[in-house]
Amino acid sequence: MENVKLQKICREKGVLLDNSLSEIFCSFENTSFVNFFFEKTKSLTGKKFFNESLIKKNRSKIKIFVNEFYQNENSNSENFLQKLGIESSKIEEAFSEEIQEKGGKVKVLFSPPTIPRKLGVGDFVTHFRNRYEEIRDILQERKELENLVSIGKLSKEKQKFSVIGMVYQKKVTKTKKIILEIEDLTGKMKVLINPEKEELLKECEDIPLDGVLGFRGVGSEEMMFVNEIIFPDSTLPERKKSMIEEYAVFVGDLHFGSKNFLEKDFLKFINYLNGGVPNTPEASKIKYLFIVGDLITGIGNYPNQEKDLKISDLEEQFEEVAKVLGKIRKDIKIIITPGNHDGVRLMEPQPLLDEKYAWPLYQLENVTLLGNPAVVNIGETSSFEGFEILMYHGFSFPYYANTIPKLIEGKTMNQPEKIMNYLLKNRHLAPSHASTQYFPLEKDGLLIRKTPDIFVSGHTHKSGVVHYKNVMVVSVSSWEGLTPYQEKFGNKPDHCKVPLVNLKTRAVKILDFETGEDGIRLYREE
Repeated sequence: MENVKLQKICREKGVLLDNSLSEIFCSFENTSFVNFFFEKTKSLTGKKFFNESLIKKNRSKIKIFVNEFYQNENSNSENFLQKLGIESSKIEEAFSEEIQEKGGKVKVLFSPPTIPRKLGVGDFVTHFRNRYEEIRDILQERKELENLVSIGKLSKEKQKFSVIGMVYQKKVTKTKKIILEIEDLTGKMKVLINPEKEELLKECEDIPLDGVLGFRGVGSEEMMFVNEIIFPDSTLPERKKSMIEEYAVFVGDLHFGSKNFLEKDFLKFINYLNGGVPNTPEASKIKYLFIVGDLITGIGNYPNQEKDLKISDLEEQFEEVAKVLGKIRKDIKIIITPGNHDGVRLMEPQPLLDEKYAWPLYQLENVTLLGNPAVVNIGETSSFEGFEILMYHGFSFPYYANTIPKLIEGKTMNQPEKIMNYLLKNRHLAPSHASTQYFPLEKDGLLIRKTPDIFVSGHTHKSGVVHYKNVMVVSVSSWEGLTPYQEKFGNKPDHCKVPLVNLKTRAVKILDFETGEDGIRLYREE
């Protein structure tokens, strides 16, 4: 590209380039890409002057949109990235970039890709096949599965064996026997649980459709009589602790833009983070703030929502919430994932917040924006591997609360940590096909591949912290007062409760900011 042509594009886009970048862009003939790059980088950074320092600081996000453009063009981005001094990477791996400036240390391990594409039947087949294979590989490590065979290799002879299968169908007979139809990549078969085995029967009642499980028993190719059910499960050998005294806090469901947003209480929370509350020495050691979805209240998410809106424009909701989050001291890393109110697709995994509307958040230097679900590592040092945090908004939770017998009995929409334990046991955030709308990635984005140290979620507006096999399970409360729509469904939300986790001792305190003019109080200590 001639320098005159490049300068014309710069004038049209309102961009200035330093000399080294001018030479790089002159070496490219694809003017549509140069226009695209200038628009995206200007929107991302809020800067008009582009130099090598700006590119280096934002290299992780630049990788992503450069790869998006070239993949849509069926071309290779490696040449451009190398010239800019940014090595090429696959879109799924682009988020492994380590973010460490001042304050806490954050490494993003997983966030869903954002490339839109057409879907076909083959995408769903590949999705479920790969999900089965990954969970099968996890289950194959379990010693309880003796004489493990594929369904297609079973004979008519009676024998002791184990199989791993995806639950295709579940029936209860007149004699209260439960018959499951399961399948693997080689065929289908039936497994039967007799009512005499009460504990096994109760466990079987809570099996989700489409879950991948191991079964041990006696039978043939016709049917297995089950003696034991093996779940993939999530477990850790210990609760790891950091050598450094740092704190993390967890919030979600702000619903900023709603008339019911508890703004005064949220500003008290920010004042606390900034050290404005006396006798709270731990506040200065808070290095991580996690926000797990429904940052804004959005538009058109439920019937007659417009009656509940204080701000009726999506972009304005993001502008105003960015101003509020911008008040938080800059050495606190803010990690944000979307929820069902945040103006992104409902299909899960969900991509990043839409930059078209959420651009003000992209300009906050201490904010890391991710998709939903996401996995990050915090607190890693040369002598400590850090903590892996699984973030999921929780859109699938109502399905399990209303279909799984033990979760129905426990009224778990008011105890969501029990739903979270159930999903950890099944090693999946939405094991049943009907529990959420899903986007069929080649690798299932809702599969819990590695057991996290902390699993945090929202959506139910209930606060709770428990441990499941050494995994800390955190459910966050809401910053929106009870709406008529929520009241209609019998919701009993918690408000303004903030779990505070000491990463050195693993001690948990839940702080209450819904206390009038008196500041904060300790709601509960775990």
